[in-house]
Amino acid sequence: METKDIIHELRTKAGLSQDALASKVFVTRQAVSRWENGETVPNTDTLMLLSDLFGVSINALLGSSGKLICQCCGMPLDETLISSEKDGTPNEDYCKWCYADGNFMYSSMDDLIEVCVKNMANDDHPVEEVRAYLKTMLPKLGYWKRYEQLSDGGQFEEFKQKLIGEINALGIEGMPEVEKLTALVGSYVDLEYTLPNGSKAKFLDADSTYLGAQLECVYGGDRVFGVLANMEFILVCTYVNNGDDPELLIYKKR
Repeated sequence: METKDIIHELRTKAGLSQDALASKVFVTRQAVSRWENGETVPNTDTLMLLSDLFGVSINALLGSSGKLICQCCGMPLDETLISSEKDGTPNEDYCKWCYADGNFMYSSMDDLIEVCVKNMANDDHPVEEVRAYLKTMLPKLGYWKRYEQLSDGGQFEEFKQKLIGEINALGIEGMPEVEKLTALVGSYVDLEYTLPNGSKAKFLDADSTYLGAQLECVYGGDRVFGVLANMEFILVCTYVNNGDDPELLIYKKR
């Protein structure tokens, strides 16, 4: 079904006229009419209001005609960003940064906000504006609305803390202790390293999601540390800005 049909069906099932629906989501009757005629689709804020009103997800409202958004962070989704279950089945409710292999990457909304702020803030939208927007927007998304139902009771957070302990126990000179790990998609961080024998190698699956961090060297300088890990390995490297001139320090099986 297309968005126009979904909205019409939900409205009629709820016994609402176009005028009544318009008043509940703060638009005009003409706007509702245009939705149901397929001329326009609701904007993100209105989709959130419709989601609350009808008790369905935003992605369900968009159906096959609109762009999906991640129900954890709000990122627009396309086929390259859609997450997957452990068996590889696509999960169109979440992006790869927020959900991977059956696990939610974030148990703290504040942690997610800080990650998003770093990527979204710019000259036109300063940090505090973006942070305020996310604090208003995220609670309306499906994951956070149903957090108690969807969360794993802290099991994945315990796994992350165990990983952090293992990484810090490596005692790499110049690298500060890791305090947090965030989700990173392989295609964005799969650097190519030169091995001792002169051959080149990459170690990541471009479609998989890993836990990682970037850390400034305690001695200063242009090079930073990059840490990536999952249930199978820990990788530590150094590089300069934008991942240039990468050097592999450790690749350790867990």
